[in-house]
Amino acid sequence: MQRKGFYQLTLAAVLAGCIGAPTVFAGDETKEITERLNTAATVLNEVMSAPDKGIPEELLSKAQCVAVVPGLKKGAFIIGGEYGRGFMSCRKAGGWSGPASIRMEGGSVGFQIGASETDVVLLVMNDQGQSRLLSTQFTIGAEGEVAAGPVGRHTTAQTDAALTAEILSWSRSRGVFAGISLKGATLRQDLKSNGKIYGREISNKEIVDTMMPAPAAAANFSKSLAMYSPHEKH
Repeated sequence: MQRKGFYQLTLAAVLAGCIGAPTVFAGDETKEITERLNTAATVLNEVMSAPDKGIPEELLSKAQCVAVVPGLKKGAFIIGGEYGRGFMSCRKAGGWSGPASIRMEGGSVGFQIGASETDVVLLVMNDQGQSRLLSTQFTIGAEGEVAAGPVGRHTTAQTDAALTAEILSWSRSRGVFAGISLKGATLRQDLKSNGKIYGREISNKEIVDTMMPAPAAAANFSKSLAMYSPHEKH
């Protein structure tokens, strides 16, 4: 009888652990997404506060959308390519939408020697670029879609890339910040991460089109966008 009772208690403990596991994992995933949002904010702050090696303020002030992929990993999950998750936000009527989750896969970012991760920042400069980024999946290929962005706090010489590209891109690896082309990389929405942020798996297009407000977890990311966008300053 004692042995039977022991087995019953053990079985109950195992079942309780199995039932509680999804809740624990869900909590861990939400925490990870919050940390990624805060890291994206830190990347944007550090890039924009660089004395002479940041993104030109004039370009950021004109951008329709901003995307940040912190800690893009080389050779992770995809052999010979890169993989990372980040967030984008678009401007409309003077304000910024809540963050929409994105995934970047494949392509060639151009990691510095000895680096296993790099940060990527994208500025969407026109309606066509925004439409591409808000699609379910977008693989960079044709010239003019995405171009390496100019580096410097201010840009007085208007480059062809800044004038014609739909999306401008930069990378930072081992302290080196430069423009990159990202040709061959695939950008797609991350519905699962959106579900953790907003409580349901909402599309990136709906987040932007309805200008969904940023949740509390994205406070730092939204604050960073407003801080470095002159139109948002009061």
